[in-house]
Amino acid sequence: MPSATVNVMEAAARKAARGLIRDFGEAENLQVSGKGPDGLVAEAVRRAERVLRAELARARPGFGFLMEATGAAPGEDPDRCWAAAPLDGRANFLHGVPHFAVSIALVEAGEPVAGAVYEPLRDELFWAEKGAGCYVNRRRLRVSSRRALAGAMLAAGLPARGGKGRADALAGLEAALEAGAQTRLPGAPALDLAYVAAGRHDGYWAPALAPWQAAAGVVLVREAGGFATDPAGGGAALGGAVAAANDRLHAPLLRMLRAAG
Repeated sequence: MPSATVNVMEAAARKAARGLIRDFGEAENLQVSGKGPDGLVAEAVRRAERVLRAELARARPGFGFLMEATGAAPGEDPDRCWAAAPLDGRANFLHGVPHFAVSIALVEAGEPVAGAVYEPLRDELFWAEKGAGCYVNRRRLRVSSRRALAGAMLAAGLPARGGKGRADALAGLEAALEAGAQTRLPGAPALDLAYVAAGRHDGYWAPALAPWQAAAGVVLVREAGGFATDPAGGGAALGGAVAAANDRLHAPLLRMLRAAG
C-alpha cells in the first residue's frame, strides 16, 4: 500500500490535473482553429502550479520547493523539498498531443527518495519510494528484459535549436539508429522515464533536464530495477544529463552515448 507521502503526492497531482484535462480539450480546439492556445496553456500551467504548491504545503508545511515557474523556495526544513512539474510535456499539451503528466518528487538532502508521475488522460499514477518498489496505480512494475540495443525501443530528449547538449543528443540519435534501435522523441521527460520503469521504453536519455523534470522519474526507474545516471555512470539525482535503461541495457547505452559524443 502507498505510504502517507505517496498519498500526499497523489492527491496533489490529481487535483492539479483536473484543470489540465479541461484546458487540454480547449487547447486542441484552439490549435485546430488557428487562434493559438499559447495564452491558455501558460495560464493552465500557472493554475496547476498554484494547486500543487497549496496542496503540498498544506500537507508538509515545512518543506521547500523546486518548480519551473517559481524556482527554488527553501522551507523551514533545510533537507527536504518538493521538485514538481505542473505540466511535464508542455509542447505536447500546447499542440494537442495526449502525452503529458504532472510530476512530483520528494527530495531529501539532495537525493530524490519518492516520486509520482500522473498521466491524467490514461488515469495512470506511476509511483515509487526508495526501497519500496515501483507501481502504476496498484500494480508492481519492472523494467524490460531486453538485452541488446538492436530492436530496443529508446526514447530521447532533444533540446530546442541552440539548447544545451543539442549536438550530443543528435549524435546519440544517429548512434541509436545505427545500432538498430527504434527511437522516439516523446517530449515529456518525467513520463518518458516512467515508461522506462514500466518496460514500455527500454531506455531514455536527455542531455539537460531540470530537477522537476528528472527527479521523480529517476526514483521510478531505480525502484523498478533499472539504472538512471548521467552519461558517465554517476549522478543524475537532480537533473542535468540523464541516461536511464533496464539493468541489461544501461551499460551498452552509456557506451553508445560516450562513443557518439
